[in-house]
Amino acid sequence: MVKLFVDPSKVLAHHIIIDDRDDVKHIRKVLRLKEGDCIEVSDNTAWEYSCEIFRIEDDHVEAAILERHKCEREPRLGITLFQGIPKAGKMEIIIQKCTELGVCEIVPVWNERTVVMDKGHFSKKIERWQKVANEASKQCKRSIIPTVACDLHFAEMPARLSAYDLVVFPYENEEKYSIKDLLSSLSEKPQRVALIIGPEGGFTDEEAARISATGAKPVTLGKTVLRTETAGPAATAMLLYEFEL
Repeated sequence: MVKLFVDPSKVLAHHIIIDDRDDVKHIRKVLRLKEGDCIEVSDNTAWEYSCEIFRIEDDHVEAAILERHKCEREPRLGITLFQGIPKAGKMEIIIQKCTELGVCEIVPVWNERTVVMDKGHFSKKIERWQKVANEASKQCKRSIIPTVACDLHFAEMPARLSAYDLVVFPYENEEKYSIKDLLSSLSEKPQRVALIIGPEGGFTDEEAARISATGAKPVTLGKTVLRTETAGPAATAMLLYEFEL
């Protein structure tokens, strides 16, 4: 059954209005749904709805609410991925896979060794990446759509880390202290986790020192050095396995 997201204001007493242009086109032209077909809708906050379409117009679709229930698919662990901006289409892969796994926010970060050449019109990239998160959420039937935040420079990041219960800092130069060691040392289960992943060139010594100065301890994810597009999803999966399964 198709999964869609709407703003809470579109959820009325007995029915839901779907007026996102892409969603309406997808319903009419791609899925070719008709009146009487059922869909799943999330308000991207706390509620999900089983619905039956009763009106399809050129610019909107209306669906009767059959059942309303609390979101149940979301992990209790809130993971924010601070991702060093990679080259080409790698960011889309990272966002897609981390959305499927369950992160709640992705923050693109400009590091010293970031090698992206095209820095102009970056807001367009953010829009594109948010669309990737939107589509991945629909496909894997998430209850919320992760936020792709505005990009920030590395120097701005350390001040934000105090808002998290745990900071996970995979670092290619750390060889002994593993993420398993870190997670097994915790006395309490965290609620909010910051996961910091560097770009293709990795972190500079100064960047690593600044992150460590916040109290975050560098960890290794294994005996091999993972590519930037692999490290984020791998570490996310490890965190969810430890705290959710």
